[in-house]
Amino acid sequence: VQLQACGGGLVQAGGSLRLSCAASGRTFSSYAMGWFRQAPGKEREFVAAISWGGDGTFYLVSVKGRFTISRDIAKNTVYLQMNSLKPEDTAVYYCAAGWGSSDSSFYSHYHKADRYNYWGQGTQVTVSS
Repeated sequence: VQLQACGGGLVQAGGSLRLSCAASGRTFSSYAMGWFRQAPGKEREFVAAISWGGDGTFYLVSVKGRFTISRDIAKNTVYLQMNSLKPEDTAVYYCAAGWGSSDSSFYSHYHKADRYNYWGQGTQVTVSS
């Protein structure tokens, strides 16, 4: 699976952005998907994850209620809608795919970056105050 993320940019605090991550290949629906972010000088952190069919979604506490993850299987694309953005959301955002074959361990480990097999190249999000 190859992943291509886009949609980042510069936005004022309180604004919105929608990130997209397009996946190549015909096995997109076989993978759970996640979004992670990494700010300068910080470790990569989990942001959101979605199960194979989209019925299970999970969020970092600080983005819950502001961010929404979704997926369009027909378009092989996962989205991250980000509303009410804050300066602390500034980071490079990465999409990732993992847990093929509906591996149920996803529900316990969705927040762990090392459990994802494929990564996109990252897209910069900058929120100004």
